[in-house]
Amino acid sequence: MHPAILGLFTIIIGVGGCLAYFYGSNLLLDKVLFKPTGPNAGRNINRANMIRPWLFLLPAILALGLYLAYPVFATLHLSFMERGPGGRLDFVGLENYTQMFAEPKFREAMWNNVLWLITVPAAATGFGLLAAQLTDRLSWGNIAKSIVFMPMAISFVGAAVIFKLIYEARPEDVAQIGILNHLYLTFGGTEPQQWLQIPFWNNFFLMAVLIWIQTGFAMVILSAALRGIPEETVEAAIIDGANPFQIFFKIKVPQIMSTIVVVWTTITIATLKVFDIVFAMTNGQWETQVLANYMYDKLFRANDWGMGSASAMIIMLMVTPILVWNVYNARKEMR
Repeated sequence: MHPAILGLFTIIIGVGGCLAYFYGSNLLLDKVLFKPTGPNAGRNINRANMIRPWLFLLPAILALGLYLAYPVFATLHLSFMERGPGGRLDFVGLENYTQMFAEPKFREAMWNNVLWLITVPAAATGFGLLAAQLTDRLSWGNIAKSIVFMPMAISFVGAAVIFKLIYEARPEDVAQIGILNHLYLTFGGTEPQQWLQIPFWNNFFLMAVLIWIQTGFAMVILSAALRGIPEETVEAAIIDGANPFQIFFKIKVPQIMSTIVVVWTTITIATLKVFDIVFAMTNGQWETQVLANYMYDKLFRANDWGMGSASAMIIMLMVTPILVWNVYNARKEMR
C-alpha cells in the first residue's frame, strides 16, 4: 500500500475509532448501565456522571501506561539483569550499577552532565531574559525576536552541524572556513585550533549550541511575562526615582520570578537529556561524554542491555525531582 494511502487510512481509522468509542461509552452509560428513567433516575444520572470522565480518560491512561509506565518498569528490570549464553537474561542484582559507577567514562559523563546543568539553563534563561527586555524597547523588536527565536526551528543535529562548521580547523596554509579559527588567526593567533579536542573547554563549545537554541524559547516565554507586569508598578518606581537597572532587577524580575523558574526547569530537563549535539559533534570523545551518549554506547554499541538500562535509570532519577517540582509549582500557581 502507498504510504500516503496508508497514512490516510490510519487517520480515518484512528479518528473514527475515537468517535465510535466516545459515542459507545455514552450509549453504554446512559442506555444500558444507568438508565435516566424510573424511580432511581437521579441516582443513575449521578453515577453515570461520576464514571463518565474516567471512561473518557481510559484510552489516554492505557496509552500512557503502555508507552511510558511499562518501558520504565521494563528498563528497571533489565538494569538488574545480564545477558547470558544464548541470549538468556540472568539476574545479577546491583552488579550493573556497581560496575557502571566504577567506570571512568561514567564518572566523566556524570561530571559533564553537572557542568551542563550549571551552565546551560542559567545562560539560556539569562540571555533569553536580556533579549526579551531589550527587544521590547525596540521599534523593530518583533523582527529581532523572530531572528533570536529562529534556532528553535532547527533540529539539534542540524544546529550541531552548523556549529561544527564554525569550529572547523584547516591546515595553516589553507583558507579557514571555520569562523572561529578565522577570527582567532586574524587577531593574532599562531595556528588553527581544534576547538572540539581541547579537554574541558570543548564542553563549553558544545554547550553553546544548546544555549543558542534554547535562548529563543526563554525569550518568548519571558517576553510574554514582562508584558504582563502592571504598568502602575513601573510608573510608581519611575516617580520614586528608580533608574532602569533598579526597575528591571527590583521591580520586574521579582514579579516574573515564577515564570523564570518554569523556563529554567524546562531547559534543565532538556539539558539532562542532551544527546544529539554530543553525538553529532564529538561522539563523547575528548572528555565530552554525557549520560545519554553513554547509555547509547552501552545499549547499541557494546550491546550491554544491563548497564545501558542502569544508565537510563540514572537519567530518569535525575529528571524526576525536577519534573515533580515543576508540576508542584504549576499547581500552586493555579490555586
